[in-house]
This record gives sequence, C-alpha cells and structure tokens, in this order.
Amino acid sequence: QVHLVETGGGSVQAGGSLTLSCEPSTRDYDTHCAGWFRQAPGKEREGVAIIDTDASTTYADSVKGRFTASKDNAKNILTLQMNSLKPEDTAMYYCVLDVCLLDGRGADFGVWGQGTQVTVSS
Repeated sequence: QVHLVETGGGSVQAGGSLTLSCEPSTRDYDTHCAGWFRQAPGKEREGVAIIDTDASTTYADSVKGRFTASKDNAKNILTLQMNSLKPEDTAMYYCVLDVCLLDGRGADFGVWGQGTQVTVSS
C-alpha cells in the first residue's frame, strides 16, 4: 500500500559526504515515525536515526554528530545527510515508516524501502 524509494547511495572516500533521500508514497507521512536503518553483511541491523511525530530525532551513538536526519512535510521527502563518513558506515541503508524506536522494536510492522548501498573506502 505504502512504498518508500531511497536514492543517493554511492561510493565515497573516508571523510566524504553523501545525502540519502526517501520519498514515501503517502501524503500524511508527517503523522508517522520515520527514519533510517542500516545493515552490513554479516552484521545485525542497526538503527541510524528515528524522527518521531513531533520531529524530535534520536541518533545511534555511532553516527551522532556526523549524520542529520530531517523531513520536509511539504515536499514529502525524508533526508539523511551523512558527513565525515567512515568505512564502518558501509552498509545498505533503509528508509522506514512506522518504526519509532532506534532499537527496532516493531520493525516487522513498519514500512521499509528497498535500500540504497553506501560504501566508504579508506
């Protein structure tokens, strides 16, 4: 019913920046929790950033101070600005709706995009 499309992934050198975007198909996504998760091969899924319905944002300790998650309700776009990228940030990044906790509780009931690959080289 609701679809998410992520764009903006790619390959960068350590210290570089990338901006990921997500366009939900629903027009009322501002009433949903929204955010980003990532998963690298052989590792567990990790919450990156969650934007609650009041626009407050929670970040993983590993990205705090480097990543900024935001949403533009008028344009219906979610954005993850990633700065000072590290090789450890290499992962598939997923945009999500209706997942309101960074630890991923309730993830099975959320809406997930197909993901966009981010690769950071040393």
